[in-house]
Amino acid sequence: MASTLESKVEERKDNNEKTIDREKTCPLLLRVFCSTGRHNALTEYRRGNVPPNELQIYTWMDATLKELVNLIQDVNPDTRRRGTIFEFRLIYPDLNKPIPRMKELGTVTMGQKGFDDTKTLLQLGFMIGDFMDIAITHPSRGPPPRRIRPY
Repeated sequence: MASTLESKVEERKDNNEKTIDREKTCPLLLRVFCSTGRHNALTEYRRGNVPPNELQIYTWMDATLKELVNLIQDVNPDTRRRGTIFEFRLIYPDLNKPIPRMKELGTVTMGQKGFDDTKTLLQLGFMIGDFMDIAITHPSRGPPPRRIRPY
């Protein structure tokens, strides 16, 4: 499923980063691969191949993980449920071997503020051409409701 989204125009200033003027800066293409309950296997990224579950997002280097979650929810409403967990991995080429490398980036949980929510692509070491692999875990439905017996 290949979709194209554009991040909402928003300026952000961080002490460690220079401000990106999203009105004047051309966005980059971020290739995202989402799976339910697990990450895609690293072997699926070998020899120029990619998994079939691609989502294409146009965004900027100052985009946060939370912002990426919001864009994914625009095309996948099932992920909007409170407690849904998004686990981010960066997939990038190993320049010395034909095997791609992987780096854990962080986790965002719907309905909860977290430490990783405000991490940006730039802070996480993303480079144009890298892939983002996201495991989406829906909250458990919990045990069935107890029935109360009338006396």
